[in-house]
Parts: sequence; C-alpha cells; structure tokens
Amino acid sequence: MICNASLRNIINRVGQIENFAKGTLNLKDFGRGLNDKFGVSYSLNRKFRSFITMMVDTSSTAEPGSVVNVLPQKEKVGDGGYASGGWKSEDGRLSCGYSSFRGKRASMEDCFDVKMATVDGKTVCLFGIFDGHGGSRASEFLREHLFDNIMKHPQFMTDTKLAISETYTRTDMDFLDAESNTYRDDGSTASAAVLVGNHLYVANVGDSRAVISKAGKAIPLSEDHKPNRSDERKRIENAGGVVMWAGKLFFMFVCSFNCGVSGTWRVGGVLAMSRAFGNRLLKQFVVAEPEIQEQEIDDEFELLVLASDGLWDVVPNEDAVSLARTEEEPEAAARKLTETAFSRGSADNITCIVVKFHHEKRNMDSAQG
Repeated sequence: MICNASLRNIINRVGQIENFAKGTLNLKDFGRGLNDKFGVSYSLNRKFRSFITMMVDTSSTAEPGSVVNVLPQKEKVGDGGYASGGWKSEDGRLSCGYSSFRGKRASMEDCFDVKMATVDGKTVCLFGIFDGHGGSRASEFLREHLFDNIMKHPQFMTDTKLAISETYTRTDMDFLDAESNTYRDDGSTASAAVLVGNHLYVANVGDSRAVISKAGKAIPLSEDHKPNRSDERKRIENAGGVVMWAGKLFFMFVCSFNCGVSGTWRVGGVLAMSRAFGNRLLKQFVVAEPEIQEQEIDDEFELLVLASDGLWDVVPNEDAVSLARTEEEPEAAARKLTETAFSRGSADNITCIVVKFHHEKRNMDSAQG
C-alpha cells in the first residue's frame, strides 16, 4: 500500500495537469490508473446541476428584472447525469430545446443557460454553453453571472457588441477574484448567442461552437480558439508564451502511468485551448476576450445549434444541422444530437442548445400590423 504522502504527491502532479488539460484528463481513468498501479482507490463525483431561467423586465430601462425558472426539466441525475427540456416564446416566434449528458466522464463540468427579457420594448434572448475544465467552478460561475452582467451593462442596448466584450473580460476578472483564496485553477469556455430584436450576436471564448442553418446550409458563427491557430499562436508567442505539442508519452512521464491523455497542441504544453475564462496561471496568454459575429435574422435562418466540444469532436457542422432539421421540436433535436455524439464515441461531457426560428409567425404578425 502506498503511503499517504506519496499519494498526495501523485495526486498533486496529476491534478496540475488536470487543472489545465481541457477535455483530456479523465478522472475515471486517473482513478483506474492509481488502482491498477498502487492498489489505491480514488474517485471524484460532482452533483450535476443545470438551471434555465427567464429574465422578466417590463420597465423602460436596461436593468434586468426578477429571475424565474421557466423550462420544465426532464432530468435523470443518477448514473446517467442526463437533463433535457424545452421552451417556446409567448409570441411563438422562437422555441428552444436543450440536452446535457455527462457521458463517459466521471464528473459533469458543462453548464448552460437560457434567459429572456423585454428591454426598452425589445425582446432579448440569451443562450449559452459553458464547458468547464479542471472542475466546474468556472462554468457554474458563468452560468450564474455572465448574462446578468451583460444585461446590466449601461451600453447593452446602444452598443451591444461593446457591452458583450467588456462584460466577458469583467466577468473573467470577477471569477479570478472570487477564486483568489483557493488552490484551484478552474477554467471554462463560453459560447453565447444574444438575440436583440432581429439582431443576433454570437460571442465565443474557447472551443465550444455556434452553427446556424441558413437555407439548409450549415454556417459556423464562431471559430474554435485552438493554440495551433496561426493568429492565436502568434498572439500567445507575442505575449511571451509558448505553444507546444504534448503527446501521450509526455503525460505518461509526468503521471508515471497512462492517465488517458491524448496528444494535441497546448498552451505551455498543458491547455488545449487558447482562450478561456479562469486559468489564472496562464492568464497572460489565455485571455477571455471574445470574438463576436453579428447577423441579421431573416427568413432563411432556420435554426441555431450551440454545443460543447463533446458534440463537435465527433459531429461535423453539416451533420449537426441535418440531424437537427429532421426534428420538429428543438428539444427532440437537442436530444438526437447528444445521443448521436455519444454513439459516435465522444469521451467528453455533451451539452447542446437548439434554437428554432418560426418566421411564419413573425410574417403573420407583420401582415396584421
């Protein structure tokens, strides 16, 4: 039997890698490695939680109103760690569904959020996927604070892109401040779609992704932040960082056993994405500044898919759109996507949101007006 001091050293060594390595260090594999090599049992299980909320504001200011739960959740929080649900706007112009599955991972680090509000007479909808790494504290923090912070920004309605960009950076600083007295270094992606009237803003940090179906064609509205992306690599190196290939042999050397980590390009040899919330020790290089795309919603927009990389690693953009279009209800579409990703061998948590646009309702209202 290995002594406690040696066990702590092993856990610390592996934990340092796990805190940085996005979507690769499976704690279940880590526990299995400890058991096989040393006869030691190690497990980590975090309660799966998801919240979907609606912002209600009937005033003429941009201040968000009270928060109430609106989406009925059909959860199975047992060994499957599964949740799904759906919602439709009161005016019938918009409907969405979500599906979130722990999958093969020992813990659930994905979070998601959906909010709706009326601000200055305009309907505002916000949809977000937050894929945590090194734990779920960062993704949970974003779920609880990011959208509220965006809507509280004084220029949210007058300069939405600026408000989103500044809020991403501010919320990242808030999270780092909140975690300043801990020994953790959690991080998270954030892929958010903000719909203000007919203007759609997609803001992305990390490797979660947003894809729309426009006249049957899959169009990505975000580009994954990977360290080997030429512009991202240049930015990191200009800041004094390094991008290197970290393969399985490297992690086997550090862990002293096969801890289930695959080789890929990494910031500092440890983090497999170039932008993220959190990750204090790499903050100089791994920023939370979003890339934002803006679109005007027209009759060709059919649906929007937001998902964590547990989906995109095994389901191409075109497949995701094709599968989602086969289902009338967005919840059924979201469930089909997560089930497809799992059946194709995804080893990560899998979370997605599907938003469908009902233009016939909008056109009918316009004709009557």
